[in-house]
Amino acid sequence: MRIDLHTHSNRSDGTDTPAVLMTHAQQAGLDVIALTDHDTTDGWDEAARAAERLGIGFVPGLEISCKLNGISVHLLGYLPDPAYAPLADDLRVVREGRTDRIPTIVERLNSIGVPLTVEEVLAQATGTPSVGRPHVADALVANGTVANRSEAFDKYLADGRAGHVPHYALEPGRAIDLVRQAGGVPVIAHPWGRSSYKVMTEDTLAHLVADHGLAGIEVEHQDHSPESREALRAIARNLGLICTGSSDHHGLGKIDHDLGVNSTDPEQFDRLLEVAKRNAAAFDVRVPEAYLP
Repeated sequence: MRIDLHTHSNRSDGTDTPAVLMTHAQQAGLDVIALTDHDTTDGWDEAARAAERLGIGFVPGLEISCKLNGISVHLLGYLPDPAYAPLADDLRVVREGRTDRIPTIVERLNSIGVPLTVEEVLAQATGTPSVGRPHVADALVANGTVANRSEAFDKYLADGRAGHVPHYALEPGRAIDLVRQAGGVPVIAHPWGRSSYKVMTEDTLAHLVADHGLAGIEVEHQDHSPESREALRAIARNLGLICTGSSDHHGLGKIDHDLGVNSTDPEQFDRLLEVAKRNAAAFDVRVPEAYLP
């Protein structure tokens, strides 16, 4: 089985609708795909209907924005109850924080001579409840300032650049607690990618396991070198964590992240589903089921 457990649609910062993403997953030969949009579950219903029609497996998920010691960390949550109020409320605050900073980002870019308006950014964010830096990047591509998202982030939007404005994010331990209490499975996304490698040490991961019930880490990811993957697999064995693998696909929004470029071992996927069952029972919540034909 080919299982890809980390993808994005245009409900956050991907470029495909959830239904089109499912079609592309089938065409790529995937057997199971998870939709994990940033801080929202809005695409689940559309994706589930399309996956069932196409005969491929579907796992509802999301990617939660977190920060630890000022460093960005992302948490993947699989199969949580989207109606669980504490989780839904915190996700709403995160989304509002993303959107509310757009005028400040535009103002800062204008101050260094970059032409951009808030209206141009919003025009790139159709279908999503959360407007973020990728939509700013897309607006800069559309008006000819840069050639692609990567150039926009490298020049203007990455940490330390003129257009970077922080936003509210959850502490990882709290996010893990909320996902578990909603009956879901918490997995740290790309723990040694981007800047999160600075804080996602084995000691930190051990703390998150012991004190909050972290279930897994994403090992097979394009941001991880072969050496990092080997080391992360060893940490997972030491801590009893599930190892996942995925593409982190964003459609046309991110190069070198084709669907299925990395995948999750079926045995690890079975472990994830078992944890989902246990958490749903332990917290007595009604959670969405994975659609597995």
